[in-house]
Amino acid sequence: MNILLIEDEPKVAGFIKKGLEEQFNQVTLAYDGNMGCRLALENDFELVILDVILPHINGLEVCKQIRQFKKELPILMLSALGTVGDKVHGFENGADDYLTKPFHFDELLARIKALDRRRTMVSIGTVFQVADLQMDSYRKTVTRGGKMIMLTAKEFTFLEVLMYNKNRVLSRVYIAESVWGINFDRGTNLIDVYINYLRNKIDKGYPEQLIHTIIGMGYMIKG
Repeated sequence: MNILLIEDEPKVAGFIKKGLEEQFNQVTLAYDGNMGCRLALENDFELVILDVILPHINGLEVCKQIRQFKKELPILMLSALGTVGDKVHGFENGADDYLTKPFHFDELLARIKALDRRRTMVSIGTVFQVADLQMDSYRKTVTRGGKMIMLTAKEFTFLEVLMYNKNRVLSRVYIAESVWGINFDRGTNLIDVYINYLRNKIDKGYPEQLIHTIIGMGYMIKG
């Protein structure tokens, strides 16, 4: 895999780069936000690993700029900031996954593999439909009743999991593992936060509610 690593701490960057190259990946390293953003936009990478705290431009802004031009490029954000609010902020700026420092290298590899599987599974023509809600997974677009709905990268992934499993009740554990990957802290309210985000964008103002809470079991989308 061709990976761009944007990390300003030399020891951390060296550790990640060495480990990834031992797994037969090609790694390009950038030590600041300006260089990282330029490299991401000018080259064809399959993954960006992005630290939040960077010189010149912080990782959140870099993520936002990359996402404007490359909606399909997976971005894994690294940060020592690990509250639910920090993670939500990262996802809202376009991150596909968020890994808190310090981390085990095996967990980083698992997150990378999950993102790569998600990227390769989406093929041209993959369209999901629930009532008047339509998702084009390849073009990364969502409409309801013909009206475009703007979602963040993580909201899109969450909705994609629901629509792929339409009319099926999904447990919180299944959602956590499908949307956020392994070792998700199930004690947080991140799932509830994102369900509320989706309801506000998908169901608010429409007579038919598509996203349902199944008390004691989880969530489902049906229509």
